[in-house]
Amino acid sequence: MLKYEYIAKEIMNLIEDKDLRQGDKLPSLDELVTQFEVSKNTVIKALDELQSHGLIYQVRGSGIFVRGRRQKGYINMMEIQGFNSMLREFDLTSKVLELKEVIPSETVQAHLQIDADQPVYYLKRLRYIEGRIFCIEESYFDKNIVMYLNEQIAKDSVFNYLTNNLKLQISFLDHYLRVGKLNQQNAVYLELQEGDPGIQVESIFYLANGVPFDYSKIIYHYEESQFFIQGNSYYNLMN
Repeated sequence: MLKYEYIAKEIMNLIEDKDLRQGDKLPSLDELVTQFEVSKNTVIKALDELQSHGLIYQVRGSGIFVRGRRQKGYINMMEIQGFNSMLREFDLTSKVLELKEVIPSETVQAHLQIDADQPVYYLKRLRYIEGRIFCIEESYFDKNIVMYLNEQIAKDSVFNYLTNNLKLQISFLDHYLRVGKLNQQNAVYLELQEGDPGIQVESIFYLANGVPFDYSKIIYHYEESQFFIQGNSYYNLMN
């Protein structure tokens, strides 16, 4: 973990531990520099990271403040962390349906920017929240980057494995969301009726160097899923 990432995580812990709310003031930039014994640029990078994820906001001349807390049970579409982090208040479990090495389709090749003969891991899981079916997930991992994956890892948290064990620096992602009607197979998995609405999100995850390594397709149970997006103004992002 890089130093600025550690500082960002510690500030997040401070917000959680002290149950800080919208508008509560955080330590100043100089106080954070002294506390963590790092350069001002390192702290600024940590604060920018938190601001980009909608956790804080900064007011020039006034200080650093906590942004409004997310509502319990809502999935932040701007968040890179896995379900276990975003929905940590709930009991989350997974059932592995398939895990195997496959030759990528043209679609997977295009999204992962790999050649036709480059094998990928294919993982298909049912995800549960409090024992109820939450979504069905299909993921394709570039084996040049994710060189090992087994069923136990897939049942636990793939995100934690990638970041803690493989030390991958997951930097950004692209989401593509649409609503359609469930086909018979997915309706059976989700214990719904064929033709019921299905919320499908396709995601591409990238490393810090801009290389895509994970292409995923998730179909959510429409009665169990809720989403939110925290926006930042264009001006703030550019200044």
